[in-house]
Amino acid sequence: MILKEYPFKLDKVEDNIITFVDQFKDKNNLKVKVFVLEKDIIRVMFIRDKLTMEKTWMVAPNLADVPYQGRNKFDVSPFSLPKYNYYQKEGSFVVETERLRAKIDLDGFKVTWYARQGNDWVKIAADRKTQSYNLNQHFGSGIYHYLEKAENDKYYGLGEKAGEIEKNDNRYRMTTIDAMGYDAEKSDPLYKYIPFYITRNTESEISYGLFYDNLSEAVFDFAREKDNYHGHYRYYFAESGDLDYYMILGPEMKAVTRKFSWLSGENIFEPKWSLGYSGSTMTYTDSPNAQEELMKFIADCDRHDIPCDSFQLSSGYTSIDDKRYVFNWNYSKIPDPEKMSATFNKNGIKLCANIKPCLLIDHPRYEEAKEKNLFIKNEKGEVEVSQFWDNLGSYLDFTNQDTVDWWKDNVKNQLLEFGIDSTWNDNNEYEIWSDDAYANGFGSKINMNLIRPLQSLLMMKSSFEAQKEHAPNKRPYLISRSGCPGMERYVQTWSGDNYTSWKTLKYNIKMGLGLTMSGVYNFGHDVGGFAGPAPEPELLVRWVQNGVFYPRFTIHSWNDDQSVNTPWMYQESVDSIRKAIKFREKIKPYLYNLLYESHINHTPIIKPTFYEFDEHKAYKQDLEFMLGEYMLVANVVEKGAEKRKLYLPGDTSWYEYNTNKIYQGGEEIIVDVSLDTIPLFIKEGAIIPIQDQEISFANHKKEKRAFMIYPFLDSGKEEYTLFEDDGESYNYLDGEYKKIKIEMKSDPAKIVLQLTSRGNYKLPYQEIKIYFPEFEERNIIINNESVDLDQNHSTTLVLE
Repeated sequence: MILKEYPFKLDKVEDNIITFVDQFKDKNNLKVKVFVLEKDIIRVMFIRDKLTMEKTWMVAPNLADVPYQGRNKFDVSPFSLPKYNYYQKEGSFVVETERLRAKIDLDGFKVTWYARQGNDWVKIAADRKTQSYNLNQHFGSGIYHYLEKAENDKYYGLGEKAGEIEKNDNRYRMTTIDAMGYDAEKSDPLYKYIPFYITRNTESEISYGLFYDNLSEAVFDFAREKDNYHGHYRYYFAESGDLDYYMILGPEMKAVTRKFSWLSGENIFEPKWSLGYSGSTMTYTDSPNAQEELMKFIADCDRHDIPCDSFQLSSGYTSIDDKRYVFNWNYSKIPDPEKMSATFNKNGIKLCANIKPCLLIDHPRYEEAKEKNLFIKNEKGEVEVSQFWDNLGSYLDFTNQDTVDWWKDNVKNQLLEFGIDSTWNDNNEYEIWSDDAYANGFGSKINMNLIRPLQSLLMMKSSFEAQKEHAPNKRPYLISRSGCPGMERYVQTWSGDNYTSWKTLKYNIKMGLGLTMSGVYNFGHDVGGFAGPAPEPELLVRWVQNGVFYPRFTIHSWNDDQSVNTPWMYQESVDSIRKAIKFREKIKPYLYNLLYESHINHTPIIKPTFYEFDEHKAYKQDLEFMLGEYMLVANVVEKGAEKRKLYLPGDTSWYEYNTNKIYQGGEEIIVDVSLDTIPLFIKEGAIIPIQDQEISFANHKKEKRAFMIYPFLDSGKEEYTLFEDDGESYNYLDGEYKKIKIEMKSDPAKIVLQLTSRGNYKLPYQEIKIYFPEFEERNIIINNESVDLDQNHSTTLVLE
């Protein structure tokens, strides 16, 4: 016998929304709405009296933007709203599409979920049989959702989390804090708020995601808690707000990620230069002669021949004494910002300026902002004062249109007009812990406990719009440290202020895989470590070799000894670092294509190997990852390593990039490594575009294209399409692009390539080189003509 819960009954069916009410609705006024949105996405929403939050900012199905005021939660127009069936039977109600079924126990509204597998319906999830919700407040205040924990369930996701990528038997807080120097294995919480996770059942091999559209502080418990009276379970808890969740069926894990990415909005397509090496350090702008130190950085890039596309200007440029004051130039440190910006741009380096959403109480413009009512307030209408980095301060309220306008004006007039190219939205975790702090809510006051992550999302949206208004045809580049689902519409991100250690290097890889599985694709880590001791030479080299494969590649630091992490930090390692950075430049066309595909198709840039190879051993790989479909990256993460052991997945052959040695998939291998070595393996059938010229600091912008072909060793087919445009404007939306398609067929006797192109963009090159492995001796036919390879095992095609 179990406790009786609320009995529900069908109220009405309106198109793809089914409403249920509890049978004592006159007393409880509780209802549940089930939304059939896609064949593989069904949403469940609980409402008592009315929704706490009537708008959503995280749900934006394939949308590039959401209004500041949010989207109406009942607006289902962006969804396909498929046909579905429903029927009632013996105290239950069944809703099903052709792929996903929800069987609802009307006593307590406990849902059991099924996925179609062939001709069968397979159970994939179920609410706990006992007290699955907190409908009658048995658990006190807050929102609860308890589900059964099946024996073979494995849990992944939650975005930026420390530790292993598999989350079983752990509990995580979901909130945002400034976790500088965090332990990448154990610290929790961190900077981002992503209430989404994936469940994979190892028996059925079916995966699904659960996303909770709620921005209040939360907890996810993956069976760490045990209670003999309720069986094995997991749960979600939120301090306030609404229980409004989405069931997203894969059935493959990578499909779940892609569908969640689609659900939260379009990925930003940032300019090509965002993929280059970006320099940064706190030390330069903290120096009394900051402008001189920054000029030296350019000279050092040139002297050491390090290609560099951007520099992230830390907040010291805004200082008065030892404190930071956003939008305040320190002219004693940087006497001529316009000249500095012009010099950076002349050398092909874009500047990205740090900005923070909090004004210290002694900020020169604090009273101005206070008089304009731009700050978060308390219940009495007084300005809320919180602990901030250097002192006490007040956070700007981006749910106030006046704040948005003020912010945009300052981004344009204090930064962009000075020649700054982009914004670094930092320290935006909104650590306001008072229960009586309120936001304007665009005229409808909202408790900050309900929307803290929203403030950082609207901050980056405001910065994005300021940049776009300043240069309407330039694709904006922004970065943000904090955020929530939807941030990918506006920014690139990173894993915050990590600690310098070999352990961090290792666990940041796992953390990054958690981010990408949670729909955040455009990210990286602070290379070399941000906080703590200076990295030793070997650690810096290995961190750079890892960093060159991420969309954001930034070497950043605030070392205890005031040293600066740079490629030339140690004379004995600069050659190895230069080699790695030039390799990054070489594969930039491949990275840019992945960035474009993430924008168009919601496909991850970096992903776990098991996203491409669904096999048992691949699920144990959490220090290797795939870059696109072709590259398996197995960085060296152990001090003093001379060998690297790894598993090569799949029923396929792999080329070792450095040697062209062939390995067969499905085997564990050991390869020799030196300090210069990046263990990189290319899947047979790969077609990889590269920058094919001598790369240097002075000459890495000029485009010259080639393709590296890794043919099937026996027979096979593959095709690849390269996207080319000017790399920075929106002209591609008007047809100013070129798509070069290569189709490859190989058999034991020959390799056949067919190249075609379409689009109106005038390419900056007239020839394409095609490279083949040195040992390749088969007949090669390109565009119906037999070709001979030159001494570099390549051939050149003249484009028409």
